Amino acid sequence: MAGAAKRLATYAEYVAGEAGATIKHEYVGGRILAMAGGSVEHGRLVTRLTVLLSAALAGRPCVVLPADVRVRIRAADRATYPDVHVICGQVERDPDDEHAVVNPVVIIEVLSDSTAETDRGDELADYRRLRSLREYVLVSQRERRVDVYRRDGRRWVLDEHLRGERARLEALDVTLDVDDLYVDGLGAIVS
Repeated sequence: MAGAAKRLATYAEYVAGEAGATIKHEYVGGRILAMAGGSVEHGRLVTRLTVLLSAALAGRPCVVLPADVRVRIRAADRATYPDVHVICGQVERDPDDEHAVVNPVVIIEVLSDSTAETDRGDELADYRRLRSLREYVLVSQRERRVDVYRRDGRRWVLDEHLRGERARLEALDVTLDVDDLYVDGLGAIVS
């Protein structure tokens, strides 16, 4: 039937589908969207971020979580899998989804050609609706660049960090050397 509207899924239907899914999906206002796989460069950057943050936060009440853990943004009717996110203090789960957290203080996305526009646009707008979120970090695959969006009261301020600079994550009291981020564990330079 031409022009018929497609029925939107409930969040409960999404959660049930994710339980048996072989690939991850995002939930955006009733739409269930398959997530693309990442490149080798993407995986290296995510791993490097996880290692550096885990080492910097050792002994502190913070947990670095991978893209396997969903973040639920109830105010935006969205659930997604950020590349890396950090929760400090008590982990709070979504009451309707035991596999989703609701209180990250930092979310990090590694940009790809297919996700950069969404990561800088709709997703950023939705993540900003998380009351717990203090910083949203975008890491480029194309160049040595780390953009840190930081909550400043009701505003969000962008700090750009390039080759030879250090990116400060104030919410975690951690500084990341941009060049160190782009060196893998074997000493090879990434991008």
